Amino acid sequence: MALEFKHQELSNGLTVIAECSDEAHTSAVGFFVKGGSRDEQKPVMGVSHFLEHMMFKGTATRTADDVNRQFDEMGANYNAYTTQEMTAYYAQVLPEFFPRAVELLGDMLRPALRESDFDMEKNVILEEIGMYEDRPQWRLQDTIIETHFRDHPLSFRVLGTVESIRALSVDQMRAHFKTCYGPDNITVSAAGRIDFDRLMADVDSIAGQWEPAGHQRRYEEPSVASADRTLADAKLTRHYMAMICPGPSAQDERRYAAGILGDVLGDADGSRLYWALIDPGLADEADFSHFSHDQAGSFFAFASCDPDRSEQVERILLQTLDGYVDQIDADEIERAKNKIATTVTLAAENPCGRMRGLGGQWTYLDRYVSLDEQLRQIMAVDVEQVRSLLDAMPFKPRTIVRLGPEGA
Repeated sequence: MALEFKHQELSNGLTVIAECSDEAHTSAVGFFVKGGSRDEQKPVMGVSHFLEHMMFKGTATRTADDVNRQFDEMGANYNAYTTQEMTAYYAQVLPEFFPRAVELLGDMLRPALRESDFDMEKNVILEEIGMYEDRPQWRLQDTIIETHFRDHPLSFRVLGTVESIRALSVDQMRAHFKTCYGPDNITVSAAGRIDFDRLMADVDSIAGQWEPAGHQRRYEEPSVASADRTLADAKLTRHYMAMICPGPSAQDERRYAAGILGDVLGDADGSRLYWALIDPGLADEADFSHFSHDQAGSFFAFASCDPDRSEQVERILLQTLDGYVDQIDADEIERAKNKIATTVTLAAENPCGRMRGLGGQWTYLDRYVSLDEQLRQIMAVDVEQVRSLLDAMPFKPRTIVRLGPEGA
């Protein structure tokens, strides 16, 4: 499939990027805001995710019903998400509906933020927090991230806490919106069958008058140290443990080796942890992954098991990770490279997947990374690169948190 990359900026700083293909059968577009939980102040933790919900509650010219109905009229595949570092709103449609989808998303990004909607949606957010607090894996994840990153903004919970959401006011949300949703902090990403000149004209008509906000992310380096915590909950019948330690950032070229290392050690099928813990029936789940952040990164391991096997599972998991540097297998690395290359290529064949990839890459890197470049970087990883990564980042200092039944 022939692809052509296009890039322009509006005079107010809003960036528009697209991979255009006349052979595609659909068109996808997303508005990517470089603002997530790490861009909040602790007293308003969760405001970015709450604001994402409010974008669907209507604008000066549309009600909430209008927004959802008009997406449905286009037959759109649409959604939004908030992470620690960005908030994205996107839609995939047939090409004839693409200008309408761009206009609707653009209008959503200037929401009404009515107090009555805010008060009603606050209950939805509190229910969502309660739902996740009932899931041991999420409680464990929130706890280990808070413990590991300590006072760094990456420690903030994306959903916020019950206390922070209850105390949040609509005026605080409006202030956060004004800070983070300036055009100079937004990238419009598109992929598929795209008329780029028409896209630029439409985006300029929608957002050309938006005032820049001058928002700049803070880049304090995380100060991490080894930590160990054990939590108990009488309602639980399983044991859960997690480990987190420093890894390559989104800007670090070693992220490709880190992704392959994660697949070799912790993929759901055929990884070192699978054969050490899942196949012999010692654990229900066991995985290991690399997560890259903006100017920071981490490796993350997780396992769940019968409480009686908790010490054995944790010991084997850590031995598997720590011992890998002396057992690097070139064939395993080749298999992981081929698997990841296939996954990346399949995602790129879907305009929505490619649009999301482009938007995320630009938000982190401020440059275009073609599929060919990604594949070259993946296939170039070898034993020496993995060994060098492990020498520099030997899974330490690490934070370990356990969650299980009381008295286990």
